[in-house]
Amino acid sequence: MERVTLSLPHLADLTDDELAEAYAPLAEPWLRVNFVSTVDGAAQGGDGLSKSINNAVDKRVFDSLRRQADCLVVGAGTLRDEGYDVPRLPLVVVSRSGDVPETLRGAPEGRILMATTASASGLSDARSLLGDDQVMVLGEDEVDLVALKARLAARGWVDQLCEGGPGLFAAMLEAGVVDELCLTVVPRLSCGDHVRITAGPEVDVALRPHSLIEQDGTLLGRWLVASGPSND
Repeated sequence: MERVTLSLPHLADLTDDELAEAYAPLAEPWLRVNFVSTVDGAAQGGDGLSKSINNAVDKRVFDSLRRQADCLVVGAGTLRDEGYDVPRLPLVVVSRSGDVPETLRGAPEGRILMATTASASGLSDARSLLGDDQVMVLGEDEVDLVALKARLAARGWVDQLCEGGPGLFAAMLEAGVVDELCLTVVPRLSCGDHVRITAGPEVDVALRPHSLIEQDGTLLGRWLVASGPSND
């Protein structure tokens, strides 16, 4: 069998500064979503976690994106499922219920923000745990993601990084607030009924390829959102 060689930029050839430049935001504010998946589209391994399919190549870009971001936006369900600890950058928890995940309850003051709803059952507890200034009520029953992006930018957080989960990503696409998808495709297949990087009602969003980097068979792509969602 003939050996096929990909002619793509190689991650190992990039310094950390060059990698950061390769992933520089293209405007302000800029909201990007970062995911990893297998070649057949699974966003998790057999244990239901993304950690079981990522690798050292993905981890280098994952760390670089976090270093340059002003804030990290993650859905509460993903924070619980993946066992997130308190990151070094401000973490914005998106939750309709307003429930603060257990692993974040001892975080230093000001490090955790909550984006929730007026009807949230955990609203009072969130304010008590995090402080009134750290709880953003954005909508009656659903979190207004357009308002969230604007409120974060008003704080000076213009490089906004979201790590999902799939439901929040789909909602952000529907709201038209996503500027970019950073997608790592690991050279693996994962048969079975696994979650994809999006989950929820059907939303059709066009993407434009921006760049593609490779190392050891792992593909690291930047995809720009070309237009708003279409539900026709």
